[in-house]
Amino acid sequence: MATSKLSASVFVSQASVVSGAADGHVRPHWEPNTDVYVTEHGLVIKVELAGLRSEHLQIIVEEGNRLRIRGERPDSCRAPKCNFLVMNINYGPFESILELPPGYDLSQAKAHYLNGFLRIDVPLAARQTRKHTKSNNGT
Repeated sequence: MATSKLSASVFVSQASVVSGAADGHVRPHWEPNTDVYVTEHGLVIKVELAGLRSEHLQIIVEEGNRLRIRGERPDSCRAPKCNFLVMNINYGPFESILELPPGYDLSQAKAHYLNGFLRIDVPLAARQTRKHTKSNNGT
């Protein structure tokens, strides 16, 4: 599985197939356009998924800090017999795998799908602070 660098420490995986379909055949897939950026509160992942219903979407938190986004965009408005002059819109199964840098808490992530965009807000991980207390003997 190849990966391409998105920023200083975020990687997106580019696999060539989605796992086997119900009929046992392996199906190719496409990768949606994705933006990943850092804010003062955490990481924001924005995925362009127009024409998709939220029930056709899966967001899976995997081992480590890996996030898998997959689903299927149906082509429900294509005429039965047609010859394309231009075809730039991807349909069918899609998948994107993001390797997030350390310091973000995927277990607290919140996802929203609105107007064709999936937005996932991943907060900064809670920092463990050491409390320095003085004992009665001055140490």
